[in-house]
Amino acid sequence: MIRQDFLASARAAADLLRAPEVAAAWTAPSALPEFTVRGLSGHLAFQVLAVRQALADPVPEEETVDLCSHYDRAGWIDASLDDPVNVRIRDGGEQVAADGAGALLETLDAAIEDLAETLPEAPNRPVRLRFWGPWSVALDDLLLTRMMEVAVHNDHLAVSVGVPAPPLPGSAMEAVLGLLTRLAVRRHGATEVMRALTRAERAPASITAF
Repeated sequence: MIRQDFLASARAAADLLRAPEVAAAWTAPSALPEFTVRGLSGHLAFQVLAVRQALADPVPEEETVDLCSHYDRAGWIDASLDDPVNVRIRDGGEQVAADGAGALLETLDAAIEDLAETLPEAPNRPVRLRFWGPWSVALDDLLLTRMMEVAVHNDHLAVSVGVPAPPLPGSAMEAVLGLLTRLAVRRHGATEVMRALTRAERAPASITAF
């Protein structure tokens, strides 16, 4: 199911990038600080392009970790807006989208077509993104992380250009919300998250996952 949900989420991202409002606002600021619509579009598309690249790379030989350990090591969590890791993320989005909205969409559509053929039969082997530290995760875990990123950035981009966010399958959103809940518990503790969901009078000010 995770593979079908990832592909459906990737297609939703492509549908959003197809919206004329995205190209029309291409160089404008986005809803995310320091991101242009172009950079955010590139960052959104990268979540899919990176999976294709990870599958094309050799099987990593370093340690394979679970998702909690992965997020414990992720340098961008708790980093400031101007921290080098976040500057690199923004610059990367701009580079991916440097050739314009039409070229970005063509690249993304081609990646989705390739993944629709390769993902269903791919073994759940270790994979890594090239900018990660010296660790890997299982393919299905990588897909969950990228699907979460797609869901979140679909919303950011849609808000940025004033269009509705494209719907994702219910099972995809359940998986994304499950991951975000786990990360919120990691950050705030189980009791705080429980209170936010059940007791308004004792709810903390925030239970954001990041």
